[in-house]
Amino acid sequence: LGSATGGSVRQPAALCGVSGFKPTYGRVSRYGLIAFGSSLDQVAPLARDVRDLELALSVISGADPNDSTCLDLPPFVPSADTATTVPNSAEGGAPLAGLRIGVPEEYLPAGLDAGVRAAVEAALDRFAALGAEVPPVRWPHTEVAIPTYYVVATAEASSNLARYDGVRYGARAPGDGTLAGMLAATRARHFGAEVVRRILLGTFVLSSGYYDAWYSRGLKVRRLVRSDFERAFEDVDVIVGPTAPTTAFLLGERAGDPLAMYLSDAMTVPASLAGLPALSLPCGFVADLPVGLQIVGPALADARVLSVGRAFQEATDHHLRRPPHGAEPVGTGERGA
Repeated sequence: LGSATGGSVRQPAALCGVSGFKPTYGRVSRYGLIAFGSSLDQVAPLARDVRDLELALSVISGADPNDSTCLDLPPFVPSADTATTVPNSAEGGAPLAGLRIGVPEEYLPAGLDAGVRAAVEAALDRFAALGAEVPPVRWPHTEVAIPTYYVVATAEASSNLARYDGVRYGARAPGDGTLAGMLAATRARHFGAEVVRRILLGTFVLSSGYYDAWYSRGLKVRRLVRSDFERAFEDVDVIVGPTAPTTAFLLGERAGDPLAMYLSDAMTVPASLAGLPALSLPCGFVADLPVGLQIVGPALADARVLSVGRAFQEATDHHLRRPPHGAEPVGTGERGA
């Protein structure tokens, strides 16, 4: 289990060649989770395949009186039959017959890694072979999703993490013997550089004179991002694209460039802002490194998203491939090959 805010389960899943699922916001209780961004945080599972994700979700989902944001719904029940969870699926026909898969043009930009693009396009061809229609859709607010997320999330983080002061919550550092010195020493020692960066940014956007210019405006743009999804789901059943714009990068490669790290979330953040169910699963390899495919559905369509992913994995072997370091991955991508 991981804590998913803007992509912290789907992106690691993509980079590591496993499956990760962010449920609809409120589908799983957050009771016991240390809060970062309260309107974004979710408990989300990672597993070797979609079937295991469904089993995990059936255990951790359901109503919880200890979490006021948890939806009053029964636990998720895995379905063994794709036709019961995929809209318009023809009985006895292709597994995904009648399914409409939207592919945002903005999720396949010119700057997308060529290998990632090729793997995703091959996956889309596979969906078409399974009977799905793959029309393009527009995503007008994709370019503002990242700045919107980092305004909203850091503001909430600044508020949530204020309690960790060495008095009421968390570890304590002695400082210079004064209360102010203890608070400063505690937060300096026990918060890492990225956490400090986000607290400072969040405090800024919530400060007097900047609240309306940044945080209030961020909430308005968040509603526009949600509206993009609502309009798209009038024409398609799920939305598909790459989970991350690149494969895994070298350890420490982006340590000095936080902006580059933030841009890695460009594909995952929109679904988080809208609170929608989103799945990442392997769809190929580039130079021994796995590529993740993301499937996003409407709110509470968790079963639909997972069943589409399960149908893809039943027809392919990407999730079974384990490339050794420095060697070509085994398998062809076709199940049974």
